[in-house]
Amino acid sequence: MEAEQQKQQPQRPRRKGQKRKLEDEAAAAAIAAAAAAAASSLGSAGADDDNEEEDSGSAAPPEICCRHSHAALAREVRTQVDVLLRCASSWRRADRAAAKRATHVLTELAKNEEVVNAIVEGGAVPALVRHLEEPPAAAAAAQEDQQLRPFEHEVEKGAAFALGLLAVKPEHQQLIVDAGALPPLVNLLRRHNNKTNSRVVNRLIKRAADAITNLAHENSNIKTVVRMEGGIPPLVELLESQDLNVQGAAAGALRTLAFKNDENKAQIVQCNALPTLILMLRSEDAAIHYEAVGVIGNLVHSSPNIKKEVLNAGALQPVIGLLSSCCTESQREAALLLGQFASAESDCKVHIVQRGAVRPLIEMLQSSDVQLREMSAFALGRLAQDKHNQAGIAYNGGLLPLLKLLDSKNGSLQHNAAFALYGVADNEDYVSDFIKVGGVQKLQDGEFIVQATKDCVAKTLKRLEEKINGRVLKHLLYMMRVGEKSVQRRVALALAHLCAPGDQRTIFIDNNGLDLLLDLLISMSSKHQQDGSAALYKLANKAAALSPMDAAPPSPTPQVYLGEQYVNSSTLSDVNFLVEGKRFYAHRIALLASSDAFRAMFDGGYREKDARDIEIPNIRWDVFELMMRVCAGNQRNCSGCT
Repeated sequence: MEAEQQKQQPQRPRRKGQKRKLEDEAAAAAIAAAAAAAASSLGSAGADDDNEEEDSGSAAPPEICCRHSHAALAREVRTQVDVLLRCASSWRRADRAAAKRATHVLTELAKNEEVVNAIVEGGAVPALVRHLEEPPAAAAAAQEDQQLRPFEHEVEKGAAFALGLLAVKPEHQQLIVDAGALPPLVNLLRRHNNKTNSRVVNRLIKRAADAITNLAHENSNIKTVVRMEGGIPPLVELLESQDLNVQGAAAGALRTLAFKNDENKAQIVQCNALPTLILMLRSEDAAIHYEAVGVIGNLVHSSPNIKKEVLNAGALQPVIGLLSSCCTESQREAALLLGQFASAESDCKVHIVQRGAVRPLIEMLQSSDVQLREMSAFALGRLAQDKHNQAGIAYNGGLLPLLKLLDSKNGSLQHNAAFALYGVADNEDYVSDFIKVGGVQKLQDGEFIVQATKDCVAKTLKRLEEKINGRVLKHLLYMMRVGEKSVQRRVALALAHLCAPGDQRTIFIDNNGLDLLLDLLISMSSKHQQDGSAALYKLANKAAALSPMDAAPPSPTPQVYLGEQYVNSSTLSDVNFLVEGKRFYAHRIALLASSDAFRAMFDGGYREKDARDIEIPNIRWDVFELMMRVCAGNQRNCSGCT
């Protein structure tokens, strides 16, 4: 029954730029912004540039924008590349300052995604890769003061930052790897052991981890190369960093490396990442628990053994706790992960509900965030395949929001909701509630986008039909007698479609269900008229299919029967119904005896009381004829009695 819900889990947020043609003004603005940022950050040599890593919001003056062109951008890139190549082997302060400035200018340019191609075409990649490593130690020994290493870690950080931005475009990922970037990037991750300037080192490590994330994003080959270069163990170690930015960057890289790569998943688990990741789930920092739940989600995806290890390590309760997070992204990832925990082969469905997951999941169904609704419906759909959980979902008010999601134009969201409703419909205790809130009509009237959803809805209706007996039927009949008028109508409409032929007399004659359907035909609402017409047609078809031996036992209620020959007969007819422009002959005395609805029409205050011709709109002739034969059959308890 269940179609495996394979939603690609989000990777680290990536910068999004508008995909439009490179214009002279955009290029000029990028050059001016880069130059201004570089000049500002390097105004005093050796200053610790706290703000250099933020996206520059500066814009070039209009007069500059008008003068620069694509050619100017290419010249600027070439200038900075030449500086990097010239200074690659030098520890001289002036050279290191120039290299730092060059990496910074290229970084500022690369923040404008429109000019990334021009940077790559200008030869920046190999030049930047060279600066992922420090100049040789021999170059430092040639310095007058061998103890000083100017801008130590900072040039490498700038190179890693720039390469990470260039790797945002998938077409550049392999080019950067082929230029030899991965080994030095992995080595940069290991600099956390260097205590000389922990702040600068942490920022360097963060940029290296971010670069690895962007290089490996949706690139299975590069993910494997990162593992072969030894990148996973240092990333796992960095999860325990005291710097939250480093923790988040390391988790983001592991999240990307784990997605759809079984060998990477296995190594991450073997490196004992799970205990730390589970601790990170409880972090008060939203960025930390978002990345941690993302890593765990990618680890367990399609990996039953890892799923068991994650559960055994104690992940269930902190994941449920994230359902109440103020971070929408963490809520979404937690719901997705709970849906994976509750997969068909898992035995923890009940545990998830017992630990308090149902109520927040139902609240998430009503979120304004489409993905949040989709993931919560996904989790509830998995949970609803357990009988006890079905009761919990219905009891906590899950039916109405799930039914509302059937109106969605999002195919995945619609299907997840339909699958959850399929599960809830299996619980006899809540079939009546399902019908009471109009669930059957919602399933019948829905416009479903994909065939899998249509099949799911058909099976749900079939499942409900199988439940209409015994105590369920008794409860429905009780509601049809004492419930509010709207509830009575919903029950009658549902039973017309779902009840067994043998129960039709009990429902529609002995408990006045037929009158409820006939009332709908004279309603001022066209929707009521259409629903009543469809229900009567369904009921009449069932009646016509019965043989005399199938007929129900006679009703003790006295009836008036004129004879089959008087159905639509002009003989002694005293009232005519006009249906689709055609005249249907009838007899008031027979209709008064057969139906409370007709009794009210002819013996009450309606205008039809004394009318000879009564128009019946919004019903097909064949439906009306079958309905009238049902009424005739109800008077004589023969094969037409249903």
